Amino acid sequence: MNKPLLTSALALALASGPLHAAEHVDLLVRDATVIDVVDGKRHPHQAIAVRDARIVAIVDDARAKRFDAAQTVDASGKFAIPGLWDMHVHFGGGDALIEENRNLLPLYVAHGITSVRDCAGDLSPSVFEWRAATAAGTLLGPRIFTSGPKIEGYKSIWPGDIEIGTVAELNAALDKLQGWNVDFVKITDNTLSPELFMAAVKEAGRRGLKTSAHVPYPITIDEVSAAGLSSVEHIDYAFKAGSPKEKSLGEAIARGEINSRDAWTQWNATFDPKLATATYKHMAQRGTAITPTLNGSQAVAYLDQNDHRHDDYLKYIGPGLQATYTWRVERAAKDDTAAIAARHLRFERNASVLPLLQAAGVTILAGTDAGFLNSYNYPGIGLHDELGLLVKYGLTPLQALQAATINGARFLGHADRNGTLAAGKAADLVLLDADPLLDIAATRRIDTVVMKGRAYDRGQLDAMLADVEARVAAEKK
Repeated sequence: MNKPLLTSALALALASGPLHAAEHVDLLVRDATVIDVVDGKRHPHQAIAVRDARIVAIVDDARAKRFDAAQTVDASGKFAIPGLWDMHVHFGGGDALIEENRNLLPLYVAHGITSVRDCAGDLSPSVFEWRAATAAGTLLGPRIFTSGPKIEGYKSIWPGDIEIGTVAELNAALDKLQGWNVDFVKITDNTLSPELFMAAVKEAGRRGLKTSAHVPYPITIDEVSAAGLSSVEHIDYAFKAGSPKEKSLGEAIARGEINSRDAWTQWNATFDPKLATATYKHMAQRGTAITPTLNGSQAVAYLDQNDHRHDDYLKYIGPGLQATYTWRVERAAKDDTAAIAARHLRFERNASVLPLLQAAGVTILAGTDAGFLNSYNYPGIGLHDELGLLVKYGLTPLQALQAATINGARFLGHADRNGTLAAGKAADLVLLDADPLLDIAATRRIDTVVMKGRAYDRGQLDAMLADVEARVAAEKK
């Protein structure tokens, strides 16, 4: 008689050593429904065994008696998903706000986010320290992947960047970033010339570095993807790829002949879904991902309908960080009725290309743009807002969940240990009270977070939030 095939998770566990009644584990999660974020299958009544911050086995709960656990979590009726990834956050606002930024770290954990991608700010020395400390477990916070300071041109508006004007300065900047062991390189377009921008993308790629960028207007999405850009940040850059005037209007903006708002109006008027899809397919073929960051854009676009000044979540955001929200709020307050309608339209039309990107096979990365400067875009809860918007504008709950788990791990080259739940993977997972495949809002219903093999129950997560609230209250005095 043929023996039944072992599940891949169990096979991996057996390969590392025999299972027996006395096998000691640090943590045993009992009777969970494990969600496979790759294929969307649910595996009910599973036991997840954890030792040394790794999953050593996932087996039918009836076999859980094989383990001697130091701690057991009852997950009956719960749904287990991988720890969430916020693939676009910021830490910044100047040295005076170091403590306020550090206080954000527990907010991520309390909302099931076990990894974040820091996309540059002006606190890189502190972020490097936090990256090491959270990895070592000496600081409570998610795993941090960081670009360090972004690459820009001279006299950029962005604080804390590395400003360059020559190829020699570009190479020196990349040398410096590599010396800091950055996880990727962030390049933006405020004053950096298109020529140096393209040189930066290509040279970073030649050095084996991932790149993330705002795309200069004179460069098309197809051109920058062909140059090897790893990820486009913000969906509005992808929208213009659907217009035959993408290049000509972008060059006109660079020459000062038209502003970006008026150019966008023409891009919208000439938008062709077939043209957009052709470019998106090229992006997918080349491996260029996109982080839509819908949440931050929506918050500003609709400030006329919700000014957010009385959001309960502000109790977790320090006064200095709240003050950095002001510039976008004051700018939006100057808009008349026509301008308000225009920003609504722009957000809705930009967001409308999300299903085209997904259908073309582009990797979608769930990221918030939360942190300093970006008004009412909150660290922690913001990712759940982002997931809701991803579904609202065209993704399935599974696709949104993938954007916040396996896609991020794959993008950063860590899918061998992160992004899914299986034997051999990192013990980063979230237990939910409801099924996120039926309703993505279930990601908000967190019962327990397991990070680096340690379980934090609902009471402990609430205590994290209360501690941040108390710290912020003290800073306001």
